[in-house]
Amino acid sequence: MKLVLVTVVEEFQKEVLQIFKKANIENFSSSDIDGYKNLPQLLKASSWFSGEKSGNESTMFFSFTEKDKIDGLFILIEEFNKNLKTNNPLKAIVLPIERFI
Repeated sequence: MKLVLVTVVEEFQKEVLQIFKKANIENFSSSDIDGYKNLPQLLKASSWFSGEKSGNESTMFFSFTEKDKIDGLFILIEEFNKNLKTNNPLKAIVLPIERFI
């Protein structure tokens, strides 16, 4: 068993749900998060409130699942990111689980 985490901007939430379904990952959770990118100093200085940071509304999906399902999930995410026309690819990581109840 492994833990897979997938982050996505709000715009692609429906697509991630479809990707999880295609990968046969039926049990997962999600949490709303704010995503941030470091902006070049020039862009920060041109902001009306230059000290103010704003994040992108994003979602983090996570699931405890088997390795073979995660392999399929990563293939689907790679395909999705290849056809992406924005600078907000889906990001995913896998963490091993040593013990669980």
